[in-house]
Amino acid sequence: MDMYKSQAEQRQNCSNEAMKTAEDRDLNRLKAASVLLTSWYDASHRTLPWRENPTAYSIWISEIMLQQTRIEAVKPYYDRFMKELPHVTALASVEDDRLMKLWEGLGYYNRARNLKKAAQIMVCEYEGDLPPKYKELLKLPGIGSYTAGAIASIAFGEAVPAVDGNVLRVLSRIFASREDISRQQVKKHWEEMLLKILPKTSPSSLNQGIMELGETICLPNGRPACESCPVKKLCLAFRDHLTEELPIKSPPKKRRIEERTVCILEYQDEVGLCKRPDTGLLASLYELPNIENHLTREQIFAEFGLKKEEIVQMEDLPEAKHIFSHVEWRMIGYRIVLGRPLGKRWISAKKEELKTIYPLPNAFSRYTKLIK
Repeated sequence: MDMYKSQAEQRQNCSNEAMKTAEDRDLNRLKAASVLLTSWYDASHRTLPWRENPTAYSIWISEIMLQQTRIEAVKPYYDRFMKELPHVTALASVEDDRLMKLWEGLGYYNRARNLKKAAQIMVCEYEGDLPPKYKELLKLPGIGSYTAGAIASIAFGEAVPAVDGNVLRVLSRIFASREDISRQQVKKHWEEMLLKILPKTSPSSLNQGIMELGETICLPNGRPACESCPVKKLCLAFRDHLTEELPIKSPPKKRRIEERTVCILEYQDEVGLCKRPDTGLLASLYELPNIENHLTREQIFAEFGLKKEEIVQMEDLPEAKHIFSHVEWRMIGYRIVLGRPLGKRWISAKKEELKTIYPLPNAFSRYTKLIK
């Protein structure tokens, strides 16, 4: 019995030793890559608005805006937002409709709501500043491990990793990893690996260097610019011609399809709007009147309680589609010009006010652009 136990222990020890050797090898590769990436980032990083005189607040706002949104699309929103809400206290006290108007077009509106909630906590508990520690940042609404890591390392110099989709893609290719990057366990593994090699003096340059590489060179969908990559000599995917196959990511769940009918209701220089419920999809935003299913003109008259003699003009509008993370709207539309006031059923908004007051989600942009 002791002999069998001894053999099992030997096998386990050999297995543990092999795992340790593999981890050491990976850490050495990661350390070597980190030196090259830090040097490359310090010498060649792009000039971006939030990198000029960065503060914890500006880094926070930019990182939240950049979730699910391209850098070029974010720039004008960031500039406008920072001019109107330049610090935590201003954000904490802004009216909800004004906040949504500033965010209009960026989508994922819960990001903006969580910004305000977090700002109010900062005013009450942190004297209007962002907390300087990773673990404290994690407690705030809308701040997960990546955002907390980015703020803590860039603004406060704390040696913590910031792992997002760009970082996962870069690391998967450097190590030719076939682990599914959509799994939380895989993200945690890379966070732990980076934590072991992050420099105590300048963690920000490494974190931003990996992000920058993913945004500018190690691009998704099999399109990396490998010849310009500072770590190509260390990249196993480049060596083994696997860059088009990696990273591995499980496909998203199939979206639910919803048909909707959207109406532009006009009376003189006014347009009819509705306000969405305080919870759920596009909560508290304004919208053009719309109804589930594709309806005929007669069905629209019945739904809205309209009489044909009240209608000055009615025309069909182009079809449109909008994709949310879990649902896809397929829309048809009508423009209806009335000969009488819109009435109490709808909010009567001046057409000019659509630009300045009422936050309208991108889902209706195909139709709001048609309002003259």
